[in-house]
Amino acid sequence: MWTVIYIAPTAKIAESIRSRLTEEGFLVQVRPINLSKQQFEILVPSGELDEVQEVLNSILHS
Repeated sequence: MWTVIYIAPTAKIAESIRSRLTEEGFLVQVRPINLSKQQFEILVPSGELDEVQEVLNSILHS
């Protein structure tokens, strides 16, 4: 089961977050949700949600 942890406003931001989380050892999927607005969901396995949330917060606030 995958859980959305973030909605990225651009493909570039989505890819940046995906690569940072992957470097930290997490499984990550990126899925377009609105092609006209270029929004992308960042998804992770539900079991990793708490750990990923901490890393995501540090990425977003760095």
